[in-house]
Amino acid sequence: MKNLLLATVSIVGLGALVPAFGADLTAQPAKPLYTNAPRPVAAAIYDWSGYNVGMNGGFGSSSNCWDSHGGKPEGCHDATGGSVGGQIGYRWQTGPIVLGVEGQGNWAHLTGWNPSVAFLDINQTKIDAFGLVTGQIGYAFDNVLLYAKGGAAVTSNTFRVIWTTGELGGESKHVLWGGALAAGFEYGFAPNWSIGFEYAHLFMRPTMVGFTEPAGGVDRIRQDLDLMTARLNYKFGGPILLKY
Repeated sequence: MKNLLLATVSIVGLGALVPAFGADLTAQPAKPLYTNAPRPVAAAIYDWSGYNVGMNGGFGSSSNCWDSHGGKPEGCHDATGGSVGGQIGYRWQTGPIVLGVEGQGNWAHLTGWNPSVAFLDINQTKIDAFGLVTGQIGYAFDNVLLYAKGGAAVTSNTFRVIWTTGELGGESKHVLWGGALAAGFEYGFAPNWSIGFEYAHLFMRPTMVGFTEPAGGVDRIRQDLDLMTARLNYKFGGPILLKY
């Protein structure tokens, strides 16, 4: 009985202490729980710096005006056709500004002709290649680059005088030198890869061109070109920068 009494008193005492202890806990202010704050997410920014190599292809149109050696106009014609080639260069990026240099070489098949208004023959121009060496300045919107460029240009030409009978009267293979201005854009669609479109105008220096016999003679030829090309580039180097 004594043991039973002690057990009963103990149970009752514990029953009295539990509500008081619970009330004391509820009276205490809740302590804040400390957790690690989430780290800011890094924003990926495309980096245009590095060496790049690629290929291009498109359409060209060249205006060619011939004057006889005495200055008498013989007329003009457009030599049109396609081209395909490649480019290699290097770019530096500082902030959104992108600077670069580039060399480009293309095979071409641009042809055109017109009847000479001074003689009884046909003047024909064929451009089979051209090249560019240019400096570039651009503005980057992350992985979109808008740019302009300018520099030197060269074209490889075959000029022909053809009799109205269809026979070759004279021929001259000639290289013309001049300048180039261009504008375009590129889009970085994957790490290190970009695609783009470019328009370029080439203005060549007027040149005196001598022809073989039997036509013989010398003509002053003025030439310029409009080129529209799609481009694919691969860039060597890190594709992105991480900015917090």
